[in-house]
Amino acid sequence: MSTHTLDAEGLTLAYEDRTVVHELTLRLAPGQVTAVVGPNACGKSTLLRGLSRLLTPTAGTVLLDGTAIADRPTREVARLLGLLPQTAVAPEGITVADLVGRGRFPHQGFWRRWSAADENAVAAALTATGTAALADRSVDELSGGQRQRVWIAMALAQETDILLLDEPTTFLDLAHQIEVLDLLAELNAERGTTVVMVLHDLNLAARYADVLVAMQDGRVVRSGPPATVVTEELVTRVFGLGCRVVADPVTGTPLVVPIGRHRAPTDLPGTTPVEVPA
Repeated sequence: MSTHTLDAEGLTLAYEDRTVVHELTLRLAPGQVTAVVGPNACGKSTLLRGLSRLLTPTAGTVLLDGTAIADRPTREVARLLGLLPQTAVAPEGITVADLVGRGRFPHQGFWRRWSAADENAVAAALTATGTAALADRSVDELSGGQRQRVWIAMALAQETDILLLDEPTTFLDLAHQIEVLDLLAELNAERGTTVVMVLHDLNLAARYADVLVAMQDGRVVRSGPPATVVTEELVTRVFGLGCRVVADPVTGTPLVVPIGRHRAPTDLPGTTPVEVPA
């Protein structure tokens, strides 16, 4: 299990004069799956950019194993921490195999000699993401869902102890969403990889994460096990959504059932009224 730690201390992140994350302190548990949830534009993706050193804080710091990440050598950080950004862009004309192979750069020497270990890591990442058959195709030719799985394969090929993923299920249909989340869960269980991911689907986040971090307006509103974070009060407060929270019939984790503005069961032809517990 990974013992490497990643923490934010009083972290403030901004784009020019617009502050997005405000004095945020967060300790990410090693060897666990953490999901960051919250409404659009609440600072989730910006937080991941700050944690991965893509965005320089205007105040506070990010600590990797207790040391400021900004002071660590780039290649050393890349061996420990992998990132799947929200809007990854592939070089024009690059093949799937070559793109996934770029995940091996931090493990190669000065002359970037390709080794059997690199070959094996790329093959394993392609197989795990179901993209091996696409290896010789240009990334430009792929569908959005295929491209997303290829980017995940590149992150897996990097073989880091900490993996940050910004909306890894974007562009994927439901079946492939579950496949990707199952894959990340297996990676965590078998290798002890620390997984931190931004997810929009609160129910999937509650099902797959050990820890949920709920954000609003650039601040952490609540963090902890899903059962303590996903409450009707919090969903209404953070997402502005009336709901009922019940037990997921498969996993027992919290399941959010939106109330919304749909017609009541008695308004629908041929239906029987159903009582919803308070």
